[in-house]
Amino acid sequence: MSDIKQIICIKWGTKFGPEYVNRLHGMISRNITPPFRLFCFTDDGAGLHPDVAVRPLPEFHYDAPQRTRGKWPKSRLWGDLGDVTGVVLFLDLDVIITGNLDDFFTYGDPEDTILGRNPNTPFEKLGQTSVYRMKVGNLRPLQDIFRADPQAAADTYKYEQRFVTRNAPGGVKFWPKGWLAHFRMHCVPNFPLNYVKEARIPPNAKIVIFPGNLNPPDAIAGRWSEDDEHRSPAEHLRAAFSAGRRESLGKHLRHYVLPTTWVKDLWKE
Repeated sequence: MSDIKQIICIKWGTKFGPEYVNRLHGMISRNITPPFRLFCFTDDGAGLHPDVAVRPLPEFHYDAPQRTRGKWPKSRLWGDLGDVTGVVLFLDLDVIITGNLDDFFTYGDPEDTILGRNPNTPFEKLGQTSVYRMKVGNLRPLQDIFRADPQAAADTYKYEQRFVTRNAPGGVKFWPKGWLAHFRMHCVPNFPLNYVKEARIPPNAKIVIFPGNLNPPDAIAGRWSEDDEHRSPAEHLRAAFSAGRRESLGKHLRHYVLPTTWVKDLWKE
């Protein structure tokens, strides 16, 4: 397997359907030098593309934290992954691949754990786990720490990405600046240009990530989350001064995105 570029993803529950995995596979295949293989660790492999290698969710028994927003089920991937060994690149299901992925496999040392930088906390040097690379098994000690008291870990670190950043054996490294773009922070124009210009792909970005509640279908539709409806710029501006506004005026004005053509064009099998 050492000559094969290995990508892994995880799908549990019902939030993401099989189309997310299949579109991820399609984007990878168009942006990588083969051979490669996408492994999907899931509790439901129905509807997945035949070229996706389906694996059961790794067993990891712990009491799920109740007071946290972090994606703690990702902790299943920190230990043994069965027949998947060596270096793997993890991708969230809701990313958009915009450039060649080969460099993600050659950057740094194979023993490194490499994360994206979280742009929300530039002074904290916090990692972001939408796109990260690891050697399978290197993060196993994190499972032991987390299993001992999951709620304490969640209360202390809040998000699993902070837990990984602070506790990964040997520390973590970060992808070069610009390889990853945060859709809301790096692609959507600042107010008031977000009402007249589509979101853009920043130069040199290889992957666009979608943390939070705005996912690719929302970007395509032109809405800030799946709970919103698309409004024209004029309708959204009028709603800013209505009694039914759900957030501060400043946030309301910033939280607008036009339908994004390139997401529709790229997010396909």
